[in-house]
Amino acid sequence: MNSPIIQLLVLAGIAIFLILRLRSVLGSREGFEKPPVALPEAPSRRARPELEVIEGRPDRDITDHVPEDSDAARALAAMKGADPSFNVREFLQGARAAYEMILMAFERGDLASVKPFLSRDIYDAFAEVVEERHRNGYKVEATFVGVSDLALRDATYDRTTREGEVAVRFVGELTSVVRDSAGQIVEGSPTEIKRQKDVWTFARTMGSSDPNWILVATGE
Repeated sequence: MNSPIIQLLVLAGIAIFLILRLRSVLGSREGFEKPPVALPEAPSRRARPELEVIEGRPDRDITDHVPEDSDAARALAAMKGADPSFNVREFLQGARAAYEMILMAFERGDLASVKPFLSRDIYDAFAEVVEERHRNGYKVEATFVGVSDLALRDATYDRTTREGEVAVRFVGELTSVVRDSAGQIVEGSPTEIKRQKDVWTFARTMGSSDPNWILVATGE
């Protein structure tokens, strides 16, 4: 037997020995397999206090509008507890629309269209101004331009009556002209945009079937 064949047989024997040795240590695997990794048991909430911090983080729907530790923030949180459908951002969107609707109804003297959204005191106060205009023969021509600023000013909640109140500051922009019975301008300008600042307070019984907020106070 020549030397190359003997060398080949010796190498083959060594290779077989190494394969058998590796199989006895690693076992048999087909294809690529990652070594098994033991899965840790799911930790309980008590074992992971950081979950409490995450789940107890401030409600951004509230803290985006009022300071976290304020009385207003606590009142808004209580409102949410009494009525899970209550959302501050959505409320402010509705307040913006209500401001335009009620303000323009007042300017036009058409309070009947917004009476369901006014408390008795507010309706009577608005109606008195409208009646005085009529007695003087005045007519108001107004065009609503928009709300340039809106901010939640304050909030309170009565746990006994479940009534929530939210005060909102508006800066409205509109053109307004008051004309007398002859059509002459008494006040205002048809082209000049004036800025009107108001603080309106809306109230609602939280959790009631009536979703409407009622205007209960006005101020500056």
